[in-house]
Amino acid sequence: MTDAVGAPQVRAVSAGYRGYAMGLLLLIYVMNFVDRQVVNILAEPIKRELGLLDWQVGAMSGLAFAIFYTVLGLPIARLAERGHRPFIIATALAVWSLFTALCGFAQNFVQLLLARIGVGVGEAGCTPPAHSLIVDYVPKEKRASALAFYSMGTPLGSLVGMALGGLIADEYGWRAAFIVCGIPGVVLAIVAALTLVEPRIRAAAADIRTRSEAMRQERPFIAALATLKRKRTFWLVSFAAAIKAFIGYGQAPFAASFFYRVHGEEVAALAASLGLGVGGFLGLALGLMAGIGGAIGAYAGGVIADRFGGRDYRAYVSVPAIASLAVIPLYAIAILSPSATFALGCLLFGAILGTLWYGPVYATAQTIVPPHMRATSSAILLFIINLIGLGLGPLAVGALSDFFAIALGFGEAEGVRYALLTSAFVGLVAAALFWMARKTIREEMEG
Repeated sequence: MTDAVGAPQVRAVSAGYRGYAMGLLLLIYVMNFVDRQVVNILAEPIKRELGLLDWQVGAMSGLAFAIFYTVLGLPIARLAERGHRPFIIATALAVWSLFTALCGFAQNFVQLLLARIGVGVGEAGCTPPAHSLIVDYVPKEKRASALAFYSMGTPLGSLVGMALGGLIADEYGWRAAFIVCGIPGVVLAIVAALTLVEPRIRAAAADIRTRSEAMRQERPFIAALATLKRKRTFWLVSFAAAIKAFIGYGQAPFAASFFYRVHGEEVAALAASLGLGVGGFLGLALGLMAGIGGAIGAYAGGVIADRFGGRDYRAYVSVPAIASLAVIPLYAIAILSPSATFALGCLLFGAILGTLWYGPVYATAQTIVPPHMRATSSAILLFIINLIGLGLGPLAVGALSDFFAIALGFGEAEGVRYALLTSAFVGLVAAALFWMARKTIREEMEG
């Protein structure tokens, strides 16, 4: 059974199963970001042991991961349009978890870089099929909220990765942190493969042949690009989100380094008062900040967009535009503050504003194209976001830190401070792009 454009029909799932599936997909996405972001709290001890510069930390945490993550996301998304999405997700989870554990055995920069590439290869198979699956599980009017719920895996995974990584590294070293964070994903992959349901209705053999022939003639990836080419909103939103990701991913590997270098004595005193090592304290503090603040922002953005977007689609881009502007002065105050405690408090509220874009952006990408192009639309969006954001963000901030510290002679502490501060003001461009999308979004949404 197929619809008019050759996409397979889907059967509804029960509300109870939908809740289970959404919870499991969120947990998988949490593991995605645990394994992706644990390197951030470990960056400083890795830098010291392996003798790295900040640009190498940026390349290890961003570029090496992002190149394969972004490139492989497109063919995997095409596979997800007609393949068994739960099996794709489960396989990807097992692969990235194993490579995360392998990071703990790296003896030099090149070996660690290769292991991080492996993590990126695995994680490429997670979000495009998950987005497509979620849209099939939930009714249209709850789409932004559901995708925002899934997107809470980003801050929650960052919380767990930062907190767990810091605590384990203090006790057993950074290598043990990678190994411990990687192992649970293999078990979760088995659970996903056995319990996640593919809601697509199996077509008769003749229908399968007809659909396959139609898809070959249509050249589906080219067709999806042709459809998206006419959607100015999609490109404005994609590049705005990419800039937001550039800022977020670029700052993340150097947040702990900032507190180590700029507020070292205060952080050490705070850690000692709680009976923790510096790494464990920063992991918990930054993890809770990113996890709690980010989860609130991610979910609130989806709820707000669903509430107001039902009457006017412009809410899907107005919310992230306003938040992108508001977060800039808040972040600047945090970075320039002489108090580590005050800085952490500001960053908590900054995390809320910094993640409001997740739900509205992903819902736009899923709603702006026909159903049989949703995984591809998601993959193209993620390609842009991650190539610019994850690929270039950490590398650019790391290079800026080295430039301020070495070329301008500011020293390591002030170098990382001004690199982080400079990156925050790039958010002005994101706000402008989101606002420009207000002109076309109402006419271009598919529904």
